[in-house]
Amino acid sequence: MPPRSGLLVLSLAAALALGQAGRALDAVDFQVKDADKSTTAALKSASALLGGGKIEDQDAQELFTNARAEYGRLLNALFSLGYYGPVVHVFVNGREAADIAPLDAPAEITSVKVTVETGPQFHFSQTVVAPVVHANDLPAEFHPGAVAASGVVQAAATGAVNGWRDAGHAKADVASQSITADHADSTLSALIGIKPGPVLYFGPLVVTGAERMRVARIVKIAGLTPGLRYSPEDLQRAADRLRRSGVFNSVTLAEDDQITAPNTLGITASVVEAPLRRYSFSGEITTEDGASVNASWLHRNLFGGGERLTVTGLATNIDAISSGLDYAFGVTLERPATPDADTTAGVSANVGHEDQTDFTEDYFDTGVTFTRWFNDRLTGNLGLTYRFSQGHDASGDFLFRTLNLPVTAIWDNRDTVTDPRLGVYMSGGAKPFLGFGAGENGAQLTWDARGYKTLGGAAGGWGGLTFAGRLQAGAVAFSSVLGTQRDDLFYSGGGGTVRGQPYQSLGAQVVDGGVVVPIGGTTFLGTQLEARVRVNDTWGVVGFFDAGLVDIGTFTPTAGNWQSGAGIGLRYQTGFGPIRLDLAVPVHNGANQVSGSSLVDGVLIYIGLGQSF
Repeated sequence: MPPRSGLLVLSLAAALALGQAGRALDAVDFQVKDADKSTTAALKSASALLGGGKIEDQDAQELFTNARAEYGRLLNALFSLGYYGPVVHVFVNGREAADIAPLDAPAEITSVKVTVETGPQFHFSQTVVAPVVHANDLPAEFHPGAVAASGVVQAAATGAVNGWRDAGHAKADVASQSITADHADSTLSALIGIKPGPVLYFGPLVVTGAERMRVARIVKIAGLTPGLRYSPEDLQRAADRLRRSGVFNSVTLAEDDQITAPNTLGITASVVEAPLRRYSFSGEITTEDGASVNASWLHRNLFGGGERLTVTGLATNIDAISSGLDYAFGVTLERPATPDADTTAGVSANVGHEDQTDFTEDYFDTGVTFTRWFNDRLTGNLGLTYRFSQGHDASGDFLFRTLNLPVTAIWDNRDTVTDPRLGVYMSGGAKPFLGFGAGENGAQLTWDARGYKTLGGAAGGWGGLTFAGRLQAGAVAFSSVLGTQRDDLFYSGGGGTVRGQPYQSLGAQVVDGGVVVPIGGTTFLGTQLEARVRVNDTWGVVGFFDAGLVDIGTFTPTAGNWQSGAGIGLRYQTGFGPIRLDLAVPVHNGANQVSGSSLVDGVLIYIGLGQSF
């Protein structure tokens, strides 16, 4: 053979050998013998090999590492299902992975096979945890005859200890345990002894990490009273108060290891202060309502006591089709733990201008507010404010001076704020107002309820279908339409009420001196319905339908006093909430459209951050 031909043959042989050596593993042969579908699914979910990403993308070292970890992962999963006599094999290139020393890891892996024999499922023969404070501290599954899942045993021990801690015994712990598996009859005996320890009381709070914040104010905000009987809930609430103040990047409350005689437990609060200042900017744009921008400047810990000074600027309806430019400027100073640990006091002042389709207005308001946290779900607000506004509408010039007493209660158990998938949000408010001059006395009532339910997928993850619904209602009582400050009247249309309709396009009409005056209504009903689908961990799609009703003194729908819109949207997931793009068209236009009636035949586009509600 000529030398050149010989070299060619050697090159081809080497290429074939390299191609064989670099061949990716296509799949793991995963077999579970004599198990139902749910057990098999649980084992596959726990598998290190199947959970390590695409098999073909893993190199030999990754596969070998996951193969050696497979035993522990599968055994833990089997114990959690009550199988205490399983046999697990993991074969790499035909050899048991556990028998291959780490330094002898194969350079090439051509086959991986996992076989699992679950054996019989064990059931409890004895279940004793003593002493306990309440019988319901133990899980309902912890009784003779039930499946002896390892997690149930752990939950029983944890529940008993937590029961004593809730009763003030901060150092309660497991004193003894006897867990015996009888393989002859496939039963598990669980005998656990608890040592409650003494009832303890909080000692003085010790603070570490404070730099600019006064320690006395940190103690006041935490609200952990020395001498109070120990309670994990009180300890958690103290940590929540410190985090809620907005002054700290991190807060940790730790119990002392030792008891201070005779019965005091010291607590140390370790805090890391956040930067003194924060700047923020947000924006939104729609085809009909134009652009809106919102900027703010925050100074944390203004006087060393957790005071927050916020300066805001807002401009909306920039280049809007159906209304003019609105702008506002505001200053707010808030102080946590005033007068008590669960209350924040604030004073504010705002000036602004509104140029709506049916009126223009310049206003100034100032007041004091108190926000009370009753628990982690229920919040209340009480305020006393003064508002001055003057402007012009079709009835002529108006001037309002009102003293307001707004009261609001909020219940919120949503899983997240920016992209909720589960839970309920409800807000109800009443704002009695006392008018001076041309203004009348009355009250504004509002209601906002939102609910979220996800089918399939996992909360917080992709997949599944989320149904989201919102119901809004409002009414003005005791004052006439023209005698009510325009800010308290209701409109429908726009991203916050009915997408597909121009902003505040539906209102009401009254006759004043023979002149028809388009104006906001004294009653409002609105609903928004959405079906949200997570396509993957980045993208989602939404279908929605919105409707709104505005009238004077009635909630009865007629052809002229309600409107609706519908559309579809895209959601792009980010680390701080989804970016929203909605395309909406009108479905029904009310005859009482006060603006843009000829402009709602096309598609309206809405872009913003976070879900629409």
